[in-house]
Amino acid sequence: MTDVTTPARLQAGDRVAVVAPSGRVQADRLEVGTAYLRAWGLEVEVMPSVLAGHERLTYLAADDKARAEDLRTAWLDSRFAAVFCARGGYGVQRMLEYVDFDDLVAVPKWFIGFSDITALHEPLNARGLVTIHGPMAAAVEQLGAADGRERLRELLFEPEKVTDLLAPAGARTVVGGVAEGPLRGGNLAMLAASIGTPTYEPPTGIVVLEDVSEDAYRVDRLLTQLLRSGWFAGVAGLVIGDFSGADDADLVNAVMRDRLDPLGLPMVEGAAIGHEDLNLAVPLGLPARLDATAGTLAPLFS
Repeated sequence: MTDVTTPARLQAGDRVAVVAPSGRVQADRLEVGTAYLRAWGLEVEVMPSVLAGHERLTYLAADDKARAEDLRTAWLDSRFAAVFCARGGYGVQRMLEYVDFDDLVAVPKWFIGFSDITALHEPLNARGLVTIHGPMAAAVEQLGAADGRERLRELLFEPEKVTDLLAPAGARTVVGGVAEGPLRGGNLAMLAASIGTPTYEPPTGIVVLEDVSEDAYRVDRLLTQLLRSGWFAGVAGLVIGDFSGADDADLVNAVMRDRLDPLGLPMVEGAAIGHEDLNLAVPLGLPARLDATAGTLAPLFS
């Protein structure tokens, strides 16, 4: 098993960088979002490509190499204690070939983001670095939700206060039982899209799944792809988060159960992890204990 490295906790006065590995960022949302980070006593610096835009592909924050270089520069700069993504959105996969993940994990620091940012979490977690799946710097609605904002702050500043990653919202038992292992996963579409790529490595441990705007048949297709590839072979437990914006939420839940129940793994559903306003941050890569019968997920900080 890969050794786990948890970055040092943040303190008031620390400087953090904001990067945009994926989609175009709205300046007004970023301004409001970073105000929440400054209220924690953090000094926030926005990297050059975050608001640059792409000359032709207007859905991207900037050129692929520029986005990758900002990530590398921010990460390797000793002035920064953490790197926050501004937002998700399509595009992070395009820059992965320009990122040396071994260089990054050699300088452990907190990395925060979710959704398409899963494509960066996965290779970092596979190398043993703990990262945070949670609200991003321009996620105005999510940072505005008090419970979600406080969860993120506690994980970064006072992790010992977090004893149940599913509280206060809770989750429903689907398959009872207990599982232990590192937390992995994230966005379902990104996980399926990574299969067969150089950064692909099937997970072991407890997998978290979430997504947005994926209707039931598309969720079925993505899960089927993971199942047929053997992706779940090392998985010990499952935490199903929000699948927001689907055509039929009940049908999505039915698909989840149809595809995943036969695995016989401890599983909960309805966790407040994903694209809803309440997005409870979780430390990917960190060992945890899922008690699916009780509906709890305990981080195992060393």
